[in-house]
Amino acid sequence: MEGEDKIVYQLTVEDLQNVAIEEYGRELSPNEIEMVAERIGDYFPDWYEKIDFAIGDILKINKI
Repeated sequence: MEGEDKIVYQLTVEDLQNVAIEEYGRELSPNEIEMVAERIGDYFPDWYEKIDFAIGDILKINKI
């Protein structure tokens, strides 16, 4: 299938900084950004369910 290696969702440093400012009142240092980048995948253990939910939602919409 064409485009199978296409990234469909990504987070940017700006996304991380926005959350840091909103939740903690400050930006992350470059070292903190690297540490978050290394760990963030650990907080998405249910990625399969999230994909399944999104697909199911779209399929319901398309049946209308």
